[in-house]
Amino acid sequence: MLNLSILVEQIAKRNPEKPALSLGEVTLSYKTLHEKICQTANALTKKGIGYGNNVALLCPNNLQFPIIFFGILKTGAAVVPLSIFLKPEEVAYHLSDSDSTMFLCFEGTPELPTGKFGKEGFDKTESCKDFISIGNIAEDIQNFDDLIKDEDTDFESYTTSSEDTAVIIYTSGTTGKPKGAELSHINLFTNAEASTAIVASSEFEGQLVVLPLFHIFGLTVMMLAGIRKSLHLILLPKFEAKTVYRIIDHFEVKIFAGVPSMYWTLLNEEDTEENRNIIKKLRICLSGGASLPVKIINEFEDRFGVPIFEGYGMSEGSPVVTFNQLEVGRKPGSIGTPIWGVDVKIVDDHRNELPVGEKGELIYRGPNVMKAYYKKPTETEEVLKNGWLFSGDIAVKDEDGFFFIVDRKKEMIIRGGMNVYPREVEEVMMRNPDISMVAIIGIDDEKLGEEIKAFVVRKKESKASEEDIRLWTKERIAQYKYPRIIEFIDEMPLSATGKILKKNLKKQLK
Repeated sequence: MLNLSILVEQIAKRNPEKPALSLGEVTLSYKTLHEKICQTANALTKKGIGYGNNVALLCPNNLQFPIIFFGILKTGAAVVPLSIFLKPEEVAYHLSDSDSTMFLCFEGTPELPTGKFGKEGFDKTESCKDFISIGNIAEDIQNFDDLIKDEDTDFESYTTSSEDTAVIIYTSGTTGKPKGAELSHINLFTNAEASTAIVASSEFEGQLVVLPLFHIFGLTVMMLAGIRKSLHLILLPKFEAKTVYRIIDHFEVKIFAGVPSMYWTLLNEEDTEENRNIIKKLRICLSGGASLPVKIINEFEDRFGVPIFEGYGMSEGSPVVTFNQLEVGRKPGSIGTPIWGVDVKIVDDHRNELPVGEKGELIYRGPNVMKAYYKKPTETEEVLKNGWLFSGDIAVKDEDGFFFIVDRKKEMIIRGGMNVYPREVEEVMMRNPDISMVAIIGIDDEKLGEEIKAFVVRKKESKASEEDIRLWTKERIAQYKYPRIIEFIDEMPLSATGKILKKNLKKQLK
């Protein structure tokens, strides 16, 4: 029997007065955090929430996120975290698809009216009966803080099975509509436990949490693993380089996790001695969510002297599958080695394991593998075969057992019958001193089937032309791989987790 809410409960007993969460000037101890979680569970129980229910939560990195998240789990219900960037139609789809009976939604800001969008989406659904606002959306809508303020600060957690669903996390939906990956209590607990070893954290260390908690990387590797080790989690709802520097300095932060675009932004801040000294306070940095170019790793470590450990995961894997680990060692550009309890293989299209150095699909099995896609047996059978999860990612293993992602299987470009992996081309182009960011896509071509196009963000001082970039790349890569078409853009379209939205770039072609 296991309920993930025990993570906070145990720390509140052992270290009640230690800081758990900080946001701005407000800090909650583990004792206060647990009391608020209990108040939440009591309030939700009175509204009929309990085992068998799914409860949707749309909230940025505010204090309410972990309070509500663990409060839902305490009742025995499952949490459905939703992105704060969803529009009304998308909210409606997620609420209906997940069979959520209650929806707790952040009020939003003038720039991002999540409360307005959330209520409009809620009104389009029939299955979701209760709408609770986090903050003030309207006078006639119940406010979360008012809902829990008079509740008792004790609550006995519902005894869930370790295999019961704790979270339904939605995949990004790059291929069709998003699917809800059902993750059990044991899925998330074992993955959080393994993540503590990756970071090798000490109790009470400061950890900056800027990765969205509604995303599986932030949820497991930052929040669950952080609480498991009694860390002080400093929450930041929106990434801004200057704010990150200030928080690291003020809270003596030791652990930072980001996505590639965040490291790129930190490097593009003014290179002063003060900024260098602040980042040098960090003990370790983590990167996930998208591939981190080796060039950025090298520049960051050369300037600040802080190592970046890169890993690989996906929603269906709770998320961590492999990571560069302190105990094993690391290789820049690699996604590392399998974490504890996880087996990884590279296979061909007939599911035969490939030898070292050969490219194939990465598959894995272990306690991190999801139960299923919620209510989607056909889609589940397509990716889960005999306990192995087929990732859809092309990878290669070297002689030391380190894995390297080549590309998404579905993003592979076939140019004149030759396979071209966008990431390989991007890695080469990122070494160009005129290039700040690059994205490679395939476009329809009558003669070759597909042609290669590069979207390029130049460095501020660059005067390079499209032809300059094309010729530079042509000299460094096979004839069939270099992009014939170059387009300069001012900025890349990025997802909430910092991934380049290639589907948005492709839409520009239509």
